[in-house]
Amino acid sequence: MKQIFTALTTLAFGLTAAQAQNTDTAKVLKQVTIKGYLSEQPVLSAPASVGVVSSAQLQLQPSASFVPALNTVPGVRAEERSPGSYRLSVRGSLLRSPFGVRNIKVYYDEIPLTDAGGNTYLNALDFNSIHNMEILKGPDGSLFGANTGGVVLLNSSPQTDAGVISAGVNAGSYGLFHQNAGVQQQWGNYGLSVNQAYQSYGGYRQNSYMYRHFVNTTNRYKYGNGNEVKALAFYSDLNYQTPGGLNQAQMEADPRSARQPTATLPGALQQKVGIRQKMYFGGLVNNWQINERLKNVAAVFGNHVDFANPFITNYEFRNEDTYGLRTYFELNSVKKPDFDWKLDLGVEWQQTNSTIANYDNNGGTRGDVQATDRLNTNQHFIFTRYAATLFERFNIEAAVSLNYFKYRFKNIDPANEANFSERDFDAQLMPRLALSYLITNNFSWRASVSRGYSSPTNLEVRPSNNVVNTNLNAQTGWNYESGFRLRNNDESTFLDVSAFYFRMQNTIVPRRLENETEYYVNAGGTNQPGAELYFSSWLLRKGTGFVKGLQFNTSYTFSKYSFRSYSTAGADFSGNRLTGIPRNVVVSNVQLLLPQSVSLFVQHNFTDRIPLNDGNTVYAPKYNLLQARVGWQYRIGKTRLEVFAAADNLLNQKYSLGNDLNAIGNRYYNPAPLRNYNAGLNVAL
Repeated sequence: MKQIFTALTTLAFGLTAAQAQNTDTAKVLKQVTIKGYLSEQPVLSAPASVGVVSSAQLQLQPSASFVPALNTVPGVRAEERSPGSYRLSVRGSLLRSPFGVRNIKVYYDEIPLTDAGGNTYLNALDFNSIHNMEILKGPDGSLFGANTGGVVLLNSSPQTDAGVISAGVNAGSYGLFHQNAGVQQQWGNYGLSVNQAYQSYGGYRQNSYMYRHFVNTTNRYKYGNGNEVKALAFYSDLNYQTPGGLNQAQMEADPRSARQPTATLPGALQQKVGIRQKMYFGGLVNNWQINERLKNVAAVFGNHVDFANPFITNYEFRNEDTYGLRTYFELNSVKKPDFDWKLDLGVEWQQTNSTIANYDNNGGTRGDVQATDRLNTNQHFIFTRYAATLFERFNIEAAVSLNYFKYRFKNIDPANEANFSERDFDAQLMPRLALSYLITNNFSWRASVSRGYSSPTNLEVRPSNNVVNTNLNAQTGWNYESGFRLRNNDESTFLDVSAFYFRMQNTIVPRRLENETEYYVNAGGTNQPGAELYFSSWLLRKGTGFVKGLQFNTSYTFSKYSFRSYSTAGADFSGNRLTGIPRNVVVSNVQLLLPQSVSLFVQHNFTDRIPLNDGNTVYAPKYNLLQARVGWQYRIGKTRLEVFAAADNLLNQKYSLGNDLNAIGNRYYNPAPLRNYNAGLNVAL
């Protein structure tokens, strides 16, 4: 890593000098900013580790999945075990997530997508509904409530003054089809945006077909002096099959097969294993500029989820309703050249009511009831933040939240009056202290310390073995971090380096039973030191020859995570590597702009070997993924047409993009597609 850092730093300073002498031929780029900490601020001086995936970067990535785009951010690992089955980890939170997204707080615009029970239906969203993403890395409960991994902010398309009509279609290998259409229109103070998408995919493996219907809308109305009320909503209808894991012999014999039956359990095809998920999501957000110094942002929101999962040993139905509010006031100082500050004070409150029923699965048909339960979860917190800037160089932030979590459980069927429980967790303080200093106009240093807290999710309190675990405790931890950022004069080159140490206690981990159901335990603690590097540069902005532009980006993640104290079932795993986390990951891409509006984009992903069980006796091998995209754009007035073709896994690597950790019967592997292709077009009027 030292050699990489030295080379990139030298390159950055070299480009600074060269481009400073030739600024007339370099296009001045817009300064990258983030909105994650309530107010917009430049990334360079932000006292936090944050990854930004811009709209321009998203447009270069495959539109059928979030995975390649998210994996360009150092410290982030996204997986898709089968089409539609996402897992997301920020700085090592994957072990807790055999499926789905946990340990991370996700927001869709200003509204939490993560419910009060800690579950996030990221797979409900269509890729094209997101304009850009911000990932705040490390525990950050001071403004966003319970999490120990980080916060993901998904921003939908902004409203433009001009009307826009857009459409796109994409088709490819293994039955891939993706279509989207949208319209934006402005009438005076009122703006409307409506987007629709449909995706289907036959899948590489047996029993891996998926489809998703998605529609979202945003309505904006501006009133008064700088005020705006926004109504947003989406509907998602997702259906995907899950092929299940294979052991190594099965994967080598036929990687496209679904999970095979055993002497005691049927296979995925026999049980018609899959997910049927419908989600209705909506909210109102009001931005009120009370006066020059004081503003208020208030949101009310809710969602409803219908969920069905025929699995190997049962058929689960979930009916979930979430509602809540989030509001904060922000007071700004009278602006002075040597001292500027702002103070935020707010509250977020959520309630999720779930009815969970499990039945026998008779070949994909619901059989006799196994258990029906009601689980009501409440999570709320009060937060405050003080941020100050001295002499336009020194930034300091002090923030803290007071977090409350409780749940009530009642058994419905088979009826048992004694089977009622509730638990009210002790209130938890989550502070964050961060600072940054602009050593020069283009070089900044930062440091932070923060505490994370993550309560058990609904699916951990009441897991698939149908036994409620009222003894499961929240996991907590402290994160210590430092880093620096460097850019050149025209901001076409950017370097971000950070090092951190996260020490977690009461780590929540899953355990599996022989019948493939699971339960969760607190497994002592983990030590999670790591380092991250991100480098981006327009090596050539306005070329006069064959190459008109050349951009290079790379990210490097180093994760030396281990169990500190972890014993279970007579085995001691203390000192072992943290399951599911590769030691080294490097993701690099190059964008080449050619004559006649032709562009070429190539991305490479190196992922180190991955421990697949807590004993570290089995590892998934390292792999190299190579993808490429070539596009051509044509403009007539305001009309823009783009035609593109792309290929994935060009090296034809045999790998598993999403392993089943600690799998019974050594069924760790979910083989990913071999070399595959797609092509499509986009048009905007």
